[in-house]
Amino acid sequence: MSKKMIGTGLLIAAAFMLIMVGCSKTTTVVMDSGTAVTTTVQFTKDIVPILAKNCAVTGCHNGSVKPNLTSALAYNSLVSGGYTNTGNPPQSEVYLWLTGKKSATMPLGAPNNPSNINQLMLAWIKQGAKNN
Repeated sequence: MSKKMIGTGLLIAAAFMLIMVGCSKTTTVVMDSGTAVTTTVQFTKDIVPILAKNCAVTGCHNGSVKPNLTSALAYNSLVSGGYTNTGNPPQSEVYLWLTGKKSATMPLGAPNNPSNINQLMLAWIKQGAKNN
């Protein structure tokens, strides 16, 4: 091989290495999906059925993984456990998990945002996270 080909190959390899080193992920942007909820959201009527179907299932939030989202314990687990932030609802831990802004999008292995749960949960928190 000629010195010119070796030099060109090394130059290309060095340029590739510089490009790859310069690439890094610093932020994940997740678009909120779903239709904004403008009606009153009731925890027992609107939120609990969705949690029971999608979250409080075997191996998930049925007591084996916090928070416990079984129908009887969901409200206390979310509110007392610090998963809701009525002062800044979009920064609520539960909302961040549902939208994928905090690690994996919940519920794991299920369609993203089942039954518009992201917007329902956000509306419920904005409305004061009441046990209604």
